[in-house]
Order: sequence, then C-alpha cells, then structure tokens
Amino acid sequence: MLLALPVLAATVLGGLRVQSSLQRGQALAAVTATNRLTGAATSLADALQQERDVSASILPAAQAAPPVPPAPGALAVQPVAVNADVQAARDATDRARATFGTVTAAVKPDTLPGGDIALNDVQSGLRELALIRQQAFAPTSTGRSTVQKTVADYDSVIQSVIGLGQDMALGTGNARIIRTAHALQQFSLAQDDTSVVRAVIGAALAGPGQRLSPDDQAYAAQAAKDRESLLNAFRAAYGSAAAAPLLASLTQDSSTLDADQYARQVLSDPSGRTTTSGEMSAATWTSLAGRRIQAMNQVEQHLIADMNGQAADLQSRTRRTALLNAILISLVLLVAVGGAVLVARSMARALARLQRAAEDVAEHQLPQLVIALSQAEPQEVNADVTPIGIDTTDEIGHVAHAFDMVHREAVRLAAEQALLRGNINAMFTNLSRRSQGLIQRQLSLISELESRETDPDQLASLFKLDHLATRMRRNGENLLVLAGEDPGRRWTRPVPLVDVLRAAASEVEQYERIELAAVPSAEVAGRVVNDLVHLLAELLENATSFSSPQTRVRVTGHALPDGRVLVEIHDTGIGLSPDDLAEINERLANPPTVDVSVSRRMGLFVVGRLALRHGIRIQLRPSDTSGTAALVVLPADLTPAGAPPAAVHATAPPVGGYAGRPLGPAEALPAVQPGEPLPQRDLLSGRRR
Repeated sequence: MLLALPVLAATVLGGLRVQSSLQRGQALAAVTATNRLTGAATSLADALQQERDVSASILPAAQAAPPVPPAPGALAVQPVAVNADVQAARDATDRARATFGTVTAAVKPDTLPGGDIALNDVQSGLRELALIRQQAFAPTSTGRSTVQKTVADYDSVIQSVIGLGQDMALGTGNARIIRTAHALQQFSLAQDDTSVVRAVIGAALAGPGQRLSPDDQAYAAQAAKDRESLLNAFRAAYGSAAAAPLLASLTQDSSTLDADQYARQVLSDPSGRTTTSGEMSAATWTSLAGRRIQAMNQVEQHLIADMNGQAADLQSRTRRTALLNAILISLVLLVAVGGAVLVARSMARALARLQRAAEDVAEHQLPQLVIALSQAEPQEVNADVTPIGIDTTDEIGHVAHAFDMVHREAVRLAAEQALLRGNINAMFTNLSRRSQGLIQRQLSLISELESRETDPDQLASLFKLDHLATRMRRNGENLLVLAGEDPGRRWTRPVPLVDVLRAAASEVEQYERIELAAVPSAEVAGRVVNDLVHLLAELLENATSFSSPQTRVRVTGHALPDGRVLVEIHDTGIGLSPDDLAEINERLANPPTVDVSVSRRMGLFVVGRLALRHGIRIQLRPSDTSGTAALVVLPADLTPAGAPPAAVHATAPPVGGYAGRPLGPAEALPAVQPGEPLPQRDLLSGRRR
C-alpha cells in the first residue's frame, strides 16, 4: 500500500500532464482556423478602407447635386448613382465579405474569449454597410453629408473588423500569438489612419474649392498623429529588431515619401489649400498615397504568415512534448517502483522513528524549553539537547543528524533571545530611571522658577516647559512599561476619577481641546492611578493628534450596574477603516513581543500592556457622529464607591502631570458638569494658564 500510493499518484499526474499536452495540441490546431479568420478580417478591413477612400474622393461631386425631396413614405436618404470606381470597390468589399462569412462559419464560438460577442459586433456593423453607402452619396434631412461623417461611418465598421483578430488571438491563450496579433492590430489601425488621411485629402482635391475645411483638416491631422503613435506601439509589441525591416519597406518607394511630404504640407497649411496651379489631382493623390497602403498590406500579410508559422511550430512542439512526457513518465515510474521496492523496508522503520522524535521535539521539548527560558534566567535552565539516535549513513541518518543540529541551534537562539530580552529590559529600565531622575530635578527647578516669576509671558513659557517635561516623563515611563517594570511612582489612596482624567489631560500637548462631561463620582484604587493616568494620556494624545485642531475631544464616563466604570473618548477625526480597527483592537487585547514595530506604535503597545496588567478592557470603534471612539472599561475592583470628585485630600501627592506640587485646599478641582470644557490650567499646581 505504501508503494502503491506514490506509484498511483505519479501515474495519475503523468497522465494528466500528457493529457494536458495533447489538449494544448488540439487547442493549437484550432489556431490555424482562427488565423484564417484573422486573415479574412484583415482583407475585409483593407477592402472597406479602399471603398471608403474611393467613396470619399467623389463625395463633393455628389454633394454638389441639389437634394431630392423624399417621396411620401420613403426613407429620408435617397440613393444616387455611383461611378465605376466606386462600384468596383464595393464589389471587392462584397467578395471579401463573402469570404469572411465562409471562414466565420468554420470557427467555433467558444474559441473566442467572449464567445460569439465579437463576431456579432462585426456582423452587426456589416449589416449597416448598405445604409452607410446610401448616406455617403445623398443629402440627409438635416443637411448634406460631409467627408468627415462618411469617413467616420466606414471607420466604425473597420475598427470592429480589425479588433476581431486580437479577440481571436486571446482565445488561443498563447503569449507569442497574442503578442503577434496585438502587433498586427496596432499596424492595421495605423494603416487605417493612413487611409483616413488619403480619403480626406482626396475628397478635398475632388471638391470645387480644393480646400480642406478646418474640421476635416483637424480630423486628418489627428489621424496622422495617431498613425505615428500606433506604429510606435507596433514596434514595442513586435520588437524593434523585427519591426525595423518591415517599417523600412514602407519607404523604399520614393512615391510614399512624396505622399508623406505632400500630406504634411496640406495638413499644416492654415488656409487648408490642397493644391496650387493644378499640380495634384484627386486621382494622382489617391494613386500616390495608395503605394504606402499597398506596402502596408504586404506587411500585414507578413504578420499573418508569421502567426500561422508560430501556430504550426507550437503545435509541432506540443506533439513532441506530449510524446517525450509519456516516455519519460513511463521510465520514471519503472525506476521508481523498482527502487521503492528495494529500499521501502529499510526506510519505513527509520522514518517512523525519525517522525516520532521530530514531532516530540516540535510539539513538546522545544516549546517547553522556550517557555522555561522566558520565565527564568538562561543559566538556570538545562538547555542540553538529546540526540534522536539514528546513526545510519544513509539519507535518513543524515536528516536525523541535521535535525539534531537544528534542534541545538534553536535552543541556542532561544537562550540568546531570552538573554537579549533581559539585557534590553535592563537597558530600558536604567535609561528610564536616569531620565526620570533628571526630569524630576528639571520639574523641581521649573516649579521654583514659576514661583518666583511675575512676568506673565515668561510664566507662560515656563508653563510650556513644565508641560513638555511632564510629557518627557511619560515617554520615559513608556520604556519601563516595555521592560515590564513599574513606573516607581505610587498613589496610596483612592483618587476621584475626574482627577485622574484631568491629570491625564494635563500630560497631553493639546490639553485645551479636551472636554470632560458627565463623569461619575467614582474613585480609582490608588495602586492603579498612575498606570491609568498614563493609559488615558496615551489615548487622549492619540485622539488630539488625529483630529482637526479646531475640534474638541469629548470624554465621558458611565457607572455600569455591575460596578464597573466605562470611560469614552470621542474624537472627530477622519476615522479608521474596519481592517485598521480590527488590527489595533487585536494589538490592544494581545500586545505583541517587543520588536522594531513596537517603536513605531509605542503608544498602542504601552496602552495594551497597562490594560493587561490591571484587567482593563479597551476597544476602538467608529464614533456615533464621526471619527473614532475609545472605550475604556475599568473593573469593579479598581473603582470602589467613593466620595465626590471635589473631596480630594489637600496633602495628597500628585496623581500625574507635574511633580512636587501638592494640591491645596483652596485649589480643589470642582466637579465636572455635562458639556463643561476642561479648565486651561496646571491640574496639580492650580495655576491658570
């Protein structure tokens, strides 16, 4: 059974590969038929262009005849007689159309990317050809037909015919054929623009004034410009090296250069003159410009032949590939079966043993060792690795030995990582402790300067320094949180929630934008006061930073029936997408390991760590109006029922904000009423800002 499964799988996969090659061969066999349709479509487009150019060259003579009123019940457009050249061109178009219809009948609709939609579009345009011919020679009910209208009517049919070849190539799914078909389409469109220029100038030469109207001149000039762009696109699609000799063949006849020079002269003449002293006639111009179109027809035929050659080559290669795949798969199966029979028994037991040992290491030994290293000092943990014990010299023995080496390396890296985390935590702690001491001395000095300063401007500057120093202290405490240490400052008695909120607001740069409303008369346990101030300050800082400076950040509180307290922080910023909200809430609920990404979003990481430390739940959600709302749920054991917010003890040490200045009895913070803005003052010194 062990041998039968891989043999069966290899047989099935090999058969599918051979079948896939044969199916590709059948698909490529249909490419020849689609290429015939592409050739027929190209010939039909060339015939339509010739008919359009001849028709447009005699259009002024038809327009010179007075309009004939339509008979009662007849169409508004009446046919007029056509000359022999036009009739010959129409006959050639009808023959190309018949050939196209014959080839179309042999093509299956499912070979096209969109079924028969592309063919229906072409056939729908061809059904309009009779009306286009009729309108090209007779005045309409709104006035006489124009050169531009006639050219555009034919062009709509020609464009759909040219695009059919690209659609057919897409049905093959072959990149080379699709690229060649795209190059053919770009070149055919460039030829169509060349034909447009010939038709418009020829019509002007046949007219009584031998002048181009401004609209016709602009129309032909745009076609000439588009032709150059399409030729550049042809070079890019077909390859500059392959396209160079084909494009060079267009200028081998000097008459094509003369036609180009004459076209540039006519299209750039502001007066629209097409000739002087009769040196150029409509017939001469049509013949002269037709040399280039004939050369472009030859290039088209070359591209079609190239597509046919590619299809034949690919079909031949596919057949050879299918045969080689069948032979190789058969040989591989024979060798695999023979080799598997010889080594199966010796490998089975060793593989089973290796599997059990690897699973034990991956599922039990290594995870338990990593947990032990993360919870204790590396030198206190036994990090010795027990080898698997497979000492054979074959591949299984080498794999077992390599796995033992990987196991040892993983243990070593885990120990180094644990030691590195410990060193980083110690570094964070030392840096933060030093910074805290310096900032505390700075705050004391600033406080002393404030007490002696009488100049209001200087005092305001000192207040700003005081505020910045407080924010620096919070940043220092962030390092302690990253290291898993306590900030060191402790509040031993319960503190009203309103004072905690105000202390948090005092540590925010744009504190004057924060508005407290409807804060319940709850108290916060002293052991969590400093961490809660830190947590709320980070959330308030985030709310003020990502909302318009002209808006306010609204803070409300609610006492829940089960004893918990809900604090809501609403901003009016641009808000967050659902994916961003989900990612941030996941970070808040499960703070990641300290790495480089934490430094970019340290505030969220610190908030998550502090919330996890005290069982506080935090969630961000879209606000009811606009922006984002942060919901902070304080557990019941952190918010015991207490006195109203104004009953803060006069000699209590500072909650947060500025150190060294206890709150005096006369400066006790008043209770917050709904909608009352936050006073702009130092929340711990009582000084108005």
